[in-house]
Amino acid sequence: MLIRQSINSLPDIVCRPVNFVIRMVPVTIVMGTIFFLSHQCGDTLNLPSFPGADKLAHMFAYGTLAFTVLWYFGKKGVDRPWLTLTLTVLFCLFYGISDEFHQSFIPLRSVSAFDLLADTAGAFCISIIWLMSPALQQQLIVYQNKAVKYLSFGDR
Repeated sequence: MLIRQSINSLPDIVCRPVNFVIRMVPVTIVMGTIFFLSHQCGDTLNLPSFPGADKLAHMFAYGTLAFTVLWYFGKKGVDRPWLTLTLTVLFCLFYGISDEFHQSFIPLRSVSAFDLLADTAGAFCISIIWLMSPALQQQLIVYQNKAVKYLSFGDR
């Protein structure tokens, strides 16, 4: 009990960076997964053989990235939804650009503007769903608050 009281008395300057790190974990995991998958040689990827399967994979991956970025913004994102949507899509777009650049160095992989378009479309679709769904916005805030409370300094 004494330790918990000591932790709860920590100043905000200590707690804010911890909360930032906790909110960034899902974003970092998804970015790392995208990087890992884009680092695979072109002949090692086993995608379904129907046309556009790779574009759907790009949309799914970057839609997931957008979802984690929206989760990162939390309550502040809901307060300014259009700015949040814009920043989320731009973040995913710029990460997509860096991913395509990275792929240019991988054997049997190539840079594709259509991949970048699919990346941006996936991020945009999820961001629009988030924008049009206040219930989803509130649920993300609830989950973020629970995660921060559980993983940081308790009852702050």
